Amino acid sequence: MRAKTLMIQGTGSGVGKSIITAGFCRQFFLEGWRVAPFKAQNMSLNSFVTAEGGELGRAQAYQAEACGIKPHVHMNPILLKPSGDNMSQVIVMGKVTENRNAKNYYANHKKHEAQVQEAFDQLSQEYELIVLEGAGSPAEINQKQWDLVNMPMARMAKAPVLIVGDIDRGGVFAWMKGTYDLLEPEEKDRVAGFIVNKFRGDLDLLTPGLRQFEDMVHKPVLGVIPYCRDLFVDEEDAIPTEVTPSVQNTLGKLDAAVIWYPRISNFTDVSPLMADPSATVRYVSNPAQLGNPDLIILPGSKNTLEDLEFLKQQGLAKAICECFQSGSIILGICGGFQMLGKTVRDPDNMESRLTEVSGLGLLDLETTLLTVKNTRQVCQATLSGPLFPEGLPVEGYEIHMGKTKFLSQYISLFGTQNGDHPLHPGLTNQKGTLTGTYVHGFLDNEEVRHSFLNHIRTLRNLPIQEETFIYSAFREQNLNRLAKLLHDSVDMKQIKEIIQGNW
Repeated sequence: MRAKTLMIQGTGSGVGKSIITAGFCRQFFLEGWRVAPFKAQNMSLNSFVTAEGGELGRAQAYQAEACGIKPHVHMNPILLKPSGDNMSQVIVMGKVTENRNAKNYYANHKKHEAQVQEAFDQLSQEYELIVLEGAGSPAEINQKQWDLVNMPMARMAKAPVLIVGDIDRGGVFAWMKGTYDLLEPEEKDRVAGFIVNKFRGDLDLLTPGLRQFEDMVHKPVLGVIPYCRDLFVDEEDAIPTEVTPSVQNTLGKLDAAVIWYPRISNFTDVSPLMADPSATVRYVSNPAQLGNPDLIILPGSKNTLEDLEFLKQQGLAKAICECFQSGSIILGICGGFQMLGKTVRDPDNMESRLTEVSGLGLLDLETTLLTVKNTRQVCQATLSGPLFPEGLPVEGYEIHMGKTKFLSQYISLFGTQNGDHPLHPGLTNQKGTLTGTYVHGFLDNEEVRHSFLNHIRTLRNLPIQEETFIYSAFREQNLNRLAKLLHDSVDMKQIKEIIQGNW
């Protein structure tokens, strides 16, 4: 039996499609539906690795979490990871196929269309409801012939469409009306209604505008979602600056500075620290912002060599090394780990126009980017050392193209469980002040994160935290809050009628 469908499209990027899709997924999950997310094509630098070793957009992994299910590449059959202004790594059904510019990518449109259809059909056989997400706007008239993810996908899935507009940016009625007017007649017929997102103020003052808009387009506004500043959700690509403080060294709190380079990726690795009430997280893109943090995090990068060049040009490379000499603890994850070494090479220009860049020189290692991409989930345990006691369980995932050669010995962070995989490096120096790992998501593990942060507090003379912050419970709580936000502000009765075809 084919699943019923509902599709969330938007007036543009960043209007809230991914989060609203997750909210609907969660609400229907809580009501007992077997529901799954789907996005035909995603462009994002935040990704996740499934149990099978396939890569998909982090937003779809978050939406799957909202559905209470494990992520699968069928939920996001095509993922584009930009490595430059006009170049992206193309990932199809979880595996890298090529690096392409836009024109060359569109040459495979028919092939990609067939792969999207196959993935959706498979997912549709396994669930009662598929909540689909569009990308950007369905009204990009210069790209409509190549569109895989908006109205062509709605037609393929026989999905009714809700169009989301962001009122916080201003001009929401013009934005929604303009989007609708640029649709073809058949596409307009698929639009079941509109949702206004991020509203602040008195709803009574907005209501006359809503009624006027409905009279213009002859479609209902099905909800006005309030702006909710303190709702904690996974961000797809935008750095969540609204929940990151600018204050340095807040009394008693661990001060973490995350280095923000142009091709930053998988910055959701630091989300557990952002949620932890005993820490503050700041994103830093120039030396004047760095200050004297307790912890400096170099996150992943989709273009490690050019991001390293950025650090040098900005003066951040020097500032990071000076902070380390002054007592700041440093953590490098994936590309950030590679940057800590002596050299990063890209001989085949897999990511960059550059072929070799010197690193920060803090670790005695060299990395060469290869054509083969390592993507797998890991299940490990901590080893005894300066950071962790032995035996704490660690789950995470790897996404990297680099092979790292170690020129000196370091203390390993993790050992394999059951001996089923060779260890990919996670290491630290003797004092535990310099740490690098290829394992994304290791800070999600409660006991591991608690031990790591208390180690930093000890070195930085901060108060030790006795209680462990339970990040997994915090995520569940906020997913439920997101579902309630939609339930209370959107006409869910009418949404269900739309899903059933009664509109």
